[in-house]
Amino acid sequence: MDSETVDRTFAPAAHEALKAFPIDAEDLTLVSLSENVTFKVADRRDGRAYVLRLHRPGYHTLQELVSERAWIRALAEAGIDVPSAVLARDGQDYVPVTIPATGEQRFAGMASWTEGRLLSDVLAETDNQKRVEESFTQLGAITAAMHNQASAWQPPPGFKRHALDSDGLMGMAPHWGEFWEHRSLSAGERRLLLEMRQRLHDMLGRLSREPHAYSLIHADMHPGNIVVDGDRLTVIDFDDAGYGWHQYDLATALTHWQTKSNAAEIERAFLAGYRANRPVPDEALSLIPQFRLIRWMATIGWFHQRPEVNRPSSVFEERKAWVLEQCEALQRSRL
Repeated sequence: MDSETVDRTFAPAAHEALKAFPIDAEDLTLVSLSENVTFKVADRRDGRAYVLRLHRPGYHTLQELVSERAWIRALAEAGIDVPSAVLARDGQDYVPVTIPATGEQRFAGMASWTEGRLLSDVLAETDNQKRVEESFTQLGAITAAMHNQASAWQPPPGFKRHALDSDGLMGMAPHWGEFWEHRSLSAGERRLLLEMRQRLHDMLGRLSREPHAYSLIHADMHPGNIVVDGDRLTVIDFDDAGYGWHQYDLATALTHWQTKSNAAEIERAFLAGYRANRPVPDEALSLIPQFRLIRWMATIGWFHQRPEVNRPSSVFEERKAWVLEQCEALQRSRL
């Protein structure tokens, strides 16, 4: 779906949703279409910018969306830079809207606009190794701070988010989709992924689910979800946040950079930043390679659930090839 079609399809619902929020809206601009449809909007009274998000139907219930906001507010209270929510005029976090062109129902939510650039874009444009390592050290420190908060936090009554546990990641109905059913896989590749799914499911089932190791996690903690503004890093996009092992967050932050020539230096910098703020035993870190594999297997499921998503085929093929290679290597060893 091109941007003009997206705008024509969703802008009417966005304009309708804006009536429920306490701003005098102008300059509604489409920002992205991914899990959700995201717009940037300005308040003509003072020029302040906001983000309006029409959430993908069927992914989260209203209770789960409100719970996401509750955790984001708690993170802000703990001193972590996150977007500030804007309540509707009736004091609610979200308002229901109907997409006229499709008839589907969505929930609309608003937050302050986070100024700056995505860390992934900043890093892609620099060959300054020191700058790259410093950024990952800072990202590691932020990840540790979030795990510190989540491990000690008592969610309010009614709090509900999905679980990225053994079943949520490697069960027969995983949260991000049945990765072994992707249309590009051969029969042999499907068998390989199913066998590895079971082995990884068993491994996860043996891990501790005590708060020091398993709590709320961002679950998509990579540089593409971090906004840089000077020395400030703001964590955005909590759409996938749920209960899971801390190693999953660590693996996600590192997996997107594992093919870089400086991947080892990046990992050392990230873990140094993390360990300076939160202790983590070597035994837990030894499982990062398995969690990296789990992450990319889950990503194949993400693509399987969303055939309409336009991504360069070379990116998917590279990730799939890496997953199959790792599965074959682990098949010859013991997890």
